Amino acid sequence: MRAAGADYLARMIDDRTFATDGGSDPQLAALIDIVVAHTRCSDDFLAEAVRAGIRQVVILASGLDTRPYRLWWPRGTTVYEVERPETLDFKSEVLRGLGAGVTANRCAVGVDLGQDWVAALRRVGFDDTRATVWIAEQLLVGYLTPERQHRLLQSLSSASAAGSRFAADHLPAWNPLQLEAERAYVDCWQRHGLDVDLASLTHPGEYRYVPEYLTELGWETTARDATEIRGVLGLERPHHNPGDSLFIPKYVTAARLAARRPPRRC
Repeated sequence: MRAAGADYLARMIDDRTFATDGGSDPQLAALIDIVVAHTRCSDDFLAEAVRAGIRQVVILASGLDTRPYRLWWPRGTTVYEVERPETLDFKSEVLRGLGAGVTANRCAVGVDLGQDWVAALRRVGFDDTRATVWIAEQLLVGYLTPERQHRLLQSLSSASAAGSRFAADHLPAWNPLQLEAERAYVDCWQRHGLDVDLASLTHPGEYRYVPEYLTELGWETTARDATEIRGVLGLERPHHNPGDSLFIPKYVTAARLAARRPPRRC
């Protein structure tokens, strides 16, 4: 966060602002709650998958994710990070400067998700005949157009052998009420100095409900909301108000228990 110039987030990580700003700003407190819950849930999901013997991990749109460095991985695990080349280069340079060491075989795959990212994975050793655990955090929340999101889930399903697992947060649609809620969050971050137009990064439109769509593509799914996630993790009740639920992503986990089926067209 410091290297990226996000000073406020760096101070938050150091826990010098959360006690005051987070406690007094409902939008900020709610966002922190969700980040904590989703991150912890995904970490636990990955740990369970590798304990079950899966040694092939793919993090889609990995951004500044540091799981190949900060989590424990069994010997023989390969973690593929799919992200744009410039983001991967930035992260690698920063972590090298910090002396960080990987805890798995990290394989950075520099490709845009609008391109043939599955082919790019295969070129660097990904084996779609082996079970894979997939993570998609803050991706299926409007950052892709509906068509691209559906196509991504189809491609992912086609590349998933029996025994594969998937976890993601998601929003089913971007309607006017959700856009209004999103603007409140954007205003909150801008008040704290984050000069990023988050609203310009999302796409309005109707998306297939991710758990239902994954079921059609041959997955067995479990859907949870933020309160359920926190309950499973034994965390305190979230700070957000009921009205915030319009903008708070839901969470889905899925397992591919049978042979792959041809994906249905959108």
